[in-house]
Formats: sequence, structure tokens, C-alpha cells
Amino acid sequence: MSDERIWTAAVLVIGDEILSGRTQDKNVSQIATWLDVQGIRLREVRIVPDVEQEIVDALNAIRARYDYVFTTGGIGPTHDDITVDAVAKALGVGVVIHPGARAILERYYSGRGIELTEARLRMARVPDGADLIPNRMSGAPGIRLGNLFIMAGVPHITAGMLDALTGELEGGAPLIAHTIGSWSPESEVADLLRQGEKDHPGVAIGSYPFFRDGKVGANFVVRSVDGDAVAACVAMLTAGLEALGYAVTEGGI
Repeated sequence: MSDERIWTAAVLVIGDEILSGRTQDKNVSQIATWLDVQGIRLREVRIVPDVEQEIVDALNAIRARYDYVFTTGGIGPTHDDITVDAVAKALGVGVVIHPGARAILERYYSGRGIELTEARLRMARVPDGADLIPNRMSGAPGIRLGNLFIMAGVPHITAGMLDALTGELEGGAPLIAHTIGSWSPESEVADLLRQGEKDHPGVAIGSYPFFRDGKVGANFVVRSVDGDAVAACVAMLTAGLEALGYAVTEGGI
């Protein structure tokens, strides 16, 4: 693994139900967290409807910009599961039934006494040339084609696919994060945060304010690939907050 190059990724979330608000997306958060551990930074997220050309346009816009692209949603058995077709169109390849995926589905459904219908067989369709991402949760595999990973929309199924990919992608140093919190208004500690980043090159400080029980506060997340730098920055922020009269809570409030 390289500690110098920054490896990047984008996520393309596909689904009318996300855009309508009926379903809350959870995949972006878990993919981002997983990527941090792999030493890859999530740089962009796009959400598009179940419209083939919009998927094609969005995918083509981002896939050349990042080292990896993940799509979520639209790989099930129904008529509006069009992600495979859209990806194939974007890449200029055909769609085929992957023999390995068909065999997986046959074993999965026969073991449950369920017929492998044409609708269920749609989950074996892949862009020509693709490999499979194992899915121990529901049988239907994810799809990998070069730097592109086609994942499920259901979060716990995506989690299993990510687990299967752990350690398989080239990346840099894992991102280390440390959270502290205090009942302090952001405006009163802004200079301290700015100084913390200035004094610790390579460290990023995220500030996340909240309002609870009639009081304002904020959680501060210190991130870097350098654990010693994170620790030093956290120590500086803790001392600075306490000097301003704000008690610090480890792990955030």
C-alpha cells in the first residue's frame, strides 16, 4: 500500500425511492466508513432516479475522475431494476447471464425449495466481462467490472458485499479519526479549530454543532492518516477548550 498517493472513490445512489424521501439512504455512510479503513477517500456522491440515461450520464461523468466508483440500488428482479443495463450502456458492452451467478442463484433457491423464475434470473445478468462480488445474505451477487462496483440497495446486503471486498482494493494509509465534544458554541472556538489545523499539517478538523436541552454544543472530529498527529491535535484542542471554560467529553456528546 502507498502512504503518499490519495486514492479516491465516488458513490452513485440509484433509486426513485431515495429521491422521493420514502427510503432513507444508509449505504453512503457505511461505504464511506468502509473506504476510510481501506485507505480510500470518498470524494463525491450523486443520487439519480431509475432512468437509464440519467444513470449513464452520471456514471460517465464520475468514473474517469476517481479510482473507484460504487453504485447502489437497481440490481433486483423487477422491471425498474435497470442498473446493469445502464452500466453496460455507459461502458459500451453487452449484458449477459453470468454462469457463476446463475449457479449461485440455482443453489440458493433450490436449497429453499423455490423456483428460479425468469424474474429471479435477472439477478444473474451482468455487463459483459464482469466478475462477481459474493453475497452471503441473499445469494444474488454484486458485480465488479474494473474499478466499478455494482452493489445492492438494501444496506445489510451491501454490508456483506463490502465485507467480501475488504482488503481487495488498492489504497493508501487508513484514515484515523478521534472525536471529542463540548457544550461550546462554534463561534467561540472557531479560532481554536483554525489554529489546530494550522499547527498540525495533514490533520482535518470537522465541527458538528447541535442544540439540545436549550443549550448549544459541538462535536469535533480530528482526522488524519498520522495517528500521532491526531493525538497531538486532540490534546491541543482539549487544552484549548478547557482553557476557555468548556469541559471536554471523549467520544463526543
